[in-house]
This record gives sequence, C-alpha cells and structure tokens, in this order.
Amino acid sequence: MLVKCETKSNRVKGLSFHPKLSWVLASLHNGTIQLWDYRIGSLIDKFEEHEGGPVRGVCFHASQPLFVSGGDDYKIKIWNYKLRRCIFTLLGHLDYIRTVEFHDEYPWVLSASDDQTIRIWNWQSRSCIAVLTGHNHYVMCAHFHPREDLVVSASLDQTVRVWDTSGLRDKTVSIGGGGGGPPSSQAAGDVFGTSDAVVKYVLEGHERGVNWASFHPTLPLIVSGADDRLIKLWRMNDAKAWEVDTLRGHFNNVSCVMFHPKKELIISNSEDRTIRVWDCTKRTGIHTFRRENDRFWIITAHRSSNLIAVGHDAGMVVFKLECERPLSMVSGSNLCVVQDREVQLINLDSGLTGHRLASCKLAPNAMASGMKSLQYNTYNSTETNVLVYYTQDNGCYDLFVGEASLRGDTSVSAKTGNAQAVCFTTRNRFAVLQQSGGIGIYNLDNELSKKFDPPVATDCIFPGGNNRILLKSEEKMVLYDLTARKVVDEVSVVGGVRYVVWSQNGQYVAFMSKHNVLLAGKNLEYHHSFHENIRVKSGAWDENGVFVYSTLSHVKYCLPNGDSGIIHSLQNPIYIVRVHKQHMTFIDREQSVNRQRLNCTEYLFKLSLHQRKFSDVKLWITNGRLCGNAMIGYLKRKGFPEVALHFVKDEQTRFNLALEYGHIEEAMTAAQDLDDVSCWNRLGLEAIRQGNQQIVEMVYQKTKNYDALSFLYLITGNIANLKKMLKIAEMRQDVMSRFNNALMLGAVEERVKILAEVGQVPLAALTAKAHNLTEFIPKLEEQLQGTDISAHIPSKARLFLPPQPLVR
Repeated sequence: MLVKCETKSNRVKGLSFHPKLSWVLASLHNGTIQLWDYRIGSLIDKFEEHEGGPVRGVCFHASQPLFVSGGDDYKIKIWNYKLRRCIFTLLGHLDYIRTVEFHDEYPWVLSASDDQTIRIWNWQSRSCIAVLTGHNHYVMCAHFHPREDLVVSASLDQTVRVWDTSGLRDKTVSIGGGGGGPPSSQAAGDVFGTSDAVVKYVLEGHERGVNWASFHPTLPLIVSGADDRLIKLWRMNDAKAWEVDTLRGHFNNVSCVMFHPKKELIISNSEDRTIRVWDCTKRTGIHTFRRENDRFWIITAHRSSNLIAVGHDAGMVVFKLECERPLSMVSGSNLCVVQDREVQLINLDSGLTGHRLASCKLAPNAMASGMKSLQYNTYNSTETNVLVYYTQDNGCYDLFVGEASLRGDTSVSAKTGNAQAVCFTTRNRFAVLQQSGGIGIYNLDNELSKKFDPPVATDCIFPGGNNRILLKSEEKMVLYDLTARKVVDEVSVVGGVRYVVWSQNGQYVAFMSKHNVLLAGKNLEYHHSFHENIRVKSGAWDENGVFVYSTLSHVKYCLPNGDSGIIHSLQNPIYIVRVHKQHMTFIDREQSVNRQRLNCTEYLFKLSLHQRKFSDVKLWITNGRLCGNAMIGYLKRKGFPEVALHFVKDEQTRFNLALEYGHIEEAMTAAQDLDDVSCWNRLGLEAIRQGNQQIVEMVYQKTKNYDALSFLYLITGNIANLKKMLKIAEMRQDVMSRFNNALMLGAVEERVKILAEVGQVPLAALTAKAHNLTEFIPKLEEQLQGTDISAHIPSKARLFLPPQPLVR
C-alpha cells in the first residue's frame, strides 16, 4: 500500500473522488462532510447542514460543481461547492439514507434507504421520478451501471437486485429530461406498480444481509459482500444472472466491495479491520492490509487514476496498490522504456515509437508488477545493454544484450541472477549488490569477475560514472572508485535517496528523495539542495546544466547556483526523461511517451546573467517576453537593477526602480511622463544627494519651490538668477521671499524699502543707520517722532553678504 494521504476524523461512512481535481469528499458519522485535497493532505472545507446523525452517502457530479449527500435526517441535499452551500433539499424517504449517486449522463440522483425503497430523482426539476420497491429490509446501497440502463442494489433481506431503467431513460429523453408528470402523482404511480424501472434479476445466495454490490466497469459481472463474511461473484446476460464463485477470507461483516477500475482485481473491506485484494480471474486472495483498531466501512476508486480511498473508524486513507512510475532511462537520444512488460528502445530524434528489445518476467500477481528499476548502459556505444531489476523472488534481475540500433522488433533472451540492486560500471561490466551485503562485478556474460566488500553498509547501489559506483547507506551517498578502491566523497540527503539522475556529459548529478533534491558535481562537489512540500516525481538535466524536475503539480527548474522557479503547472503527474533544445520528453502514467515544447526563457535568461553573457541576456530580454515583479525582484537581489529597467513598462514602477538604484536620468524621464508633484519632490531629494545641480534646479522650477530655488542659487553663487528670484518675489507680492532674497543678495537698500513698506519703520531706520544710507535716514527719523535708535547700532557694524560658493 502506497499511502498518499491519511486523515484523522470521526468515523467515515461515505467517500467520493472529484473526477478532475485532487479532492475527496468524506461524509462522517457525526453529520459533517469534509472536503480534502489529498495531494497536499489539507482540509479545504466543511459542510454541516445535515441535522440529526450520520451522513452515510456522498457523491461528486461528473461535470458540474455539485455534490449530493444523504443522511440519517431522511434528507438528500444537493450542494454547490463553489458557492459553499446547499442549494436545495430533496424530501421523500421515510428512513435513513444509505447511499446517494449521480448518473453520469442524465440529471438523475439514485438513493437507497432504510425505508426499503430505492428512489431516482431528477435534480434539475427537483422531483422524484421513480420509486423502486421490492426489497423487504433496509436497502444498504444502490448504484448505476457505468454504461447500461441498469441499477444494482443490496439489502439486508439477503438479496441483490438488478433493475432495468431503460423505460425511465426513454421517458426522460422523450420529454427533454423533465421527468414527466407531477412528482407526487408520478411517485404514487410508481408505488402502485406502474414504475418505469422494473426488477430484472434477483440474486439469492447470501445467508445474511448484503451490505454492498457493485457492477464491473466493462464486463457483465457483479460483486457483493455481506454479513455472512462472504464475497460473491455473479455473472449476468440478457436472460438471467447466476452465481459464479465465492471468495472466503474475511472473518467479520464485509462492509464494502468493488472491482478495481483498471485491473482485474476485487477490493473489499470489512469490520474485521482489513482491506483485502483478490484476483478477479483466479478468484484467490492476493494481499491483506490490516489496521490495528479501526473497522473499515467504505471503499471507493478514482475514475481515471489508480487511487483508492477507504474510510474507517478514525478517518480515511487515500492510497495506491503499487507504484506507477514507468521504468525508463535515456542515453543521448536513445530512450529505453518498459511498456506492457516489454523493453522498448526509442530514438527520440526520429520519433516517439521504437522497437521491442525483449520481454520482461511475468508479474507475480494481478496487483503488483514486480519491476523496480531499469538501467541502460551509457558507457557502451557498440551495443545495447539493459538491466531490469525485480522485487519478486527476494530480488532478481534480467540482463539483456542486443545490437546498438534496432531496425525491428527482436526478442533478446535474458541472463538472470539474484540481487538487492544492480547498475552498470563500465562498457562491459555491471555491479550486483548481493544479499550478503557484498558487491560483485560481472561481465556481460553474467559471469562474476571480482567481488569486494563495500566501505559502508550498503542498502542500494547506483551508477557513479566510469569505473565508479554510488553506494547508498541510509541517508548517506558514498562515491566509490572501483579502480583506486577508495572513497572519493560522500553527501547526505534528507529522507534517503530514491533516484539518481546524471547529466548527459556526466558533470552533474541530482539525488532525489521524496521531498528533497541535492545537486552536485561529478566528484560530489556540493552545488545546492532544496526541499519541496509536494512530492518530487522525476527530473532531467538539460544541455546547459540546468536541472528540470517535476512534482505532483508543477514542472520546475533549478540552476546549479540555486536559482529556481516554476515553468508550468500540471494536471496529472509526469515523469521527465529528457530536456533538450527547449523540448521536454516525458512518460505519463499510461506509459505513453510524449514530447512538448518547454518555456525555458526564464531559466536561460538567469543562466546567461549568472554566466555574465550579457549579449545573451539582451537577446532573452528582447525575445523572451519576460516580465513581472518576481523577475524585477530577482534582478534587484542579484545586483542588476539596470537590467530590470528593461522589463518595466509602467512608468511609476520604472521611476521607483530607477530612484532606488540612483539612475537619475531614467528617473527624470519617468517623472516627466508622470508629472506628479510627489515624484518631482523625490527626484529632487535624490538629485541633491547625488549633487546634480541641474536636475535639482529643474525640479524646484517644476514644483514652484521658490524658497528652495533661491537657496540653491545662493549656495551655488548664481547671483544673476538670485536677482531674478527677487523680482519674481516682488511680482508675486511675497514680502518674506523678497526680504530673504534681498538678504542673500546683500541688497541693503531693498531691505530698508521692504521694512518701511510693511510698517517696520524702527527696523528700517536701524538698518539704514547701520549701513550709513544717508538718503533714507531723514525721512525715517521723521516717522520715528524723536525715538532714538542709535544706542542699538553695533559699534563695528558691517554689511552681511552671502559667502563665496565652493563651486561657481
């Protein structure tokens, strides 16, 4: 069991996967409905409008933003998860509702209840369009057939019933989905035997109440589980249905049972605290997953992926039965990949389809593939060497040796052996980690050449370069030179290394654990390491030494210096095998090889900047459509604000950026376009800081800051302009400005005139006497009316003149 998400909550009675998003709905015994994102393991929302006990059934709609729920309050509620509320309620059941389900094509909701009926509702007209009667005990579940007009139901009356709904379908289609007739009269008609849904088969064979029944997604099969602890398999044709086989193994009530949507498996869970996986063809048990304290109640499978969710007494678990990672490896333009248990060799330069090299071992059972890894010999250019490692039989491998380039399908016979791990070391040698802990070096005839004990306790081995090997010891990776028989270096990766990816030139290596990646050089020189909150799935080096990797939700990149970013998001996980010339080759979970163009502009720009290739930087700026605050922030952090100015079109942002880094001319150009007082003031302060007199003067003129302009002319010794400022102040009738300008010019006569004009005669007379201006004194003394001011005149008075400026 590969657990993807585990939650803690009240007992989970109902589950439903969203068809497209990574969401799962869980309805709880306490009446709450929880919406979880299983990819990141977080609770998104809660819905709590059901009253009076458990919510036992829940189901997402296939295309609309809706889900339906049914509970012990006898109510069926239709919810809009975008509006985050119940939009209406369907009433009609007279007892607890066990399951609810949307039809994939028609606007129908199917419900099963303890009132011994199954009802079909039209959720668009909000009416009951059929009542299916016939069970004489609680109806524990009811489900639509995925393709045909059938419904299957299971009841505590010990029967499974199959109902034909084709008549109801015909009516729905003929009246455009309206459901037909008033709902109350139609429902009554159904009760008295004129139903459009009729019983087709009654399956009897269980000795106690049946809790669950499910259709096979493609075959005419039904599986059921009951309180008699048995799982029964039924087959049906147009005329009849019959029991095929019984699966025994559970030792308490079987709560739920279903067919796996993609594999020939049956999955069941029970109150005996186990989940059991059965081979549908052989009808035998394959595996049992046990939980110590919690009984299981519900199981559901995702429509399109291999995810399964189970609900138990203390929460739910979302898991996969086995790893879906495709086995593949690239060397140059050659991709070696396992598809449908066949080793294929694909030349990526000529297409995405190749030729069969060989066939792998048969799977140990229907649940597990048994294959763990594939190694392609990158050191040998004269022939094709492939190692496939299997987990079955306590670990074994197949060695395939074929021609360098295949012109058609071949079937190379395998040379086999037992091992814990395998990898190629040179052109004609490969290493085998043996069960004893020793490492054997074998030739391509699968013959042991030599054997040695590794310097550390080793649990896995990986390629390390020519005549080198990487030894994994818990969280430590040791690079060991086979020729010199010594350790070259070692690094530690948190979480333990799962995959090792070498660049094509062998200069860089990436060590990947579940959430951590470490980038190093060929001798394990540390470059950078980082942590991802979402699982890291795959990665490949491009020809420029940039590591491009995928998580569950994104394709990202990381430069060896640590600069990183997001290239694009993902709808479904992918496994990157090659990044070359701005194209990415990847394999999806259906094992098909795909290629798409990759937007490498951002990381190639950063790489050019890091390598100081400014001609390339200019090229990427011109052609790359790079923009956004993130890129500006990056350039500011890296000390290239002048480059950032090339990205910015908004004048306010250009002004702020230019001012922040002292680009006064750029700031002035932006300020002229903005023509805002606050911008001019900020520009003036920066110009003063830089000592740029011309820009300061222009700013003061633009903002009409006359006093500051006069002071600027004073300290720069511009007497001619200072005289102009005096005249301007006079025209403006600004007395204080006139006086200040006269004071700075040393114009005593002007100061006396200004003081006299404003009524400050004693000050005017004092100024005139101090500077011996005889032509003004008589007239001023006359206005003083005998007041003597001579005593206030200093003995050594002299004219106060502005100082000589430092720079003229």
